[in-house]
Amino acid sequence: MVRTFPPRITLREVGLRDGLQAEAATLDLSAKLRLYQALVRAGQTRIEATSFVSARAIPQLADAAAFLAAIGPHPEVQISALVPNLTGAERAVAAGVDEVTVFLSASETHNRHNVRRSVAESLAQAEVVAGAPATSSVVRSAVIATAFACPYEGPQDPQKVADLARRLREMGYAPILFGDTIGAANPAMVSRLLEATERHLPVREIGLHFHNTRGAALANILVGLEHGVTLFDASIGGMGGCPYAPGATGNVASEDVVAMVEGMGVATQIDLTLLIEAAALAQELVGRELPSACLKAFDLGEGTWAAYAH
Repeated sequence: MVRTFPPRITLREVGLRDGLQAEAATLDLSAKLRLYQALVRAGQTRIEATSFVSARAIPQLADAAAFLAAIGPHPEVQISALVPNLTGAERAVAAGVDEVTVFLSASETHNRHNVRRSVAESLAQAEVVAGAPATSSVVRSAVIATAFACPYEGPQDPQKVADLARRLREMGYAPILFGDTIGAANPAMVSRLLEATERHLPVREIGLHFHNTRGAALANILVGLEHGVTLFDASIGGMGGCPYAPGATGNVASEDVVAMVEGMGVATQIDLTLLIEAAALAQELVGRELPSACLKAFDLGEGTWAAYAH
């Protein structure tokens, strides 16, 4: 069987948002800035930096505006922020983001746990954000959480999820990313959802966000590549989780994705050695061992990865 893959993909680094929101420790501004700078040095050009949600709900990201101010001008990096509503979107744009990302769940139960509203209400809020003058100058993307399975309702219907994606696209959102919030997806599930969605959206407007709870994230990314997907979320060191999804462990590690796809001849324009160094810094800052396979496999001090890579 001959497989073809896109010549290049884009990683959207979500460790600073999805990763840090799940950590017990709250990093101060200087620590976050060190991690951001390490990611940029490695070549990350698309970074989800924070979210403008309730500081009571996610205290780790209460400094969203201050952090974006500390980043300063960023012509080489597209900075995004997760926003729950119009107020959050307006705050994010005022703080200087290039992209606002709305979110809702495919699962009614998870959506009510996560944002305390129905899926229909979240769609209505997304429509308000899409039509707001404040968001007209930025990229508007959307994430559909629990797109494959929900901790409360189980597996989700691919046609239902594809319909949500279609409705968001009609509002003007692109790209639209499918989130495997509890890491329950398998390659067959990914293929079924992509096949359902490709009837409504071009593949260039589809992204994938996998958690590695059951160790299947890289296999699922491979299926995405086979379908021509070129946008993937990943988190430095494999940090991440969802406070409203029992069993949601870390995202797939950015460095593990880069190691796999670069070895397959798919370019990322990211320096893997510097990315592993950024993962080591993330591990130091959060004060716990992170699940990254590359961190465990390669000793940068001895140049082991460099020898492997070349």
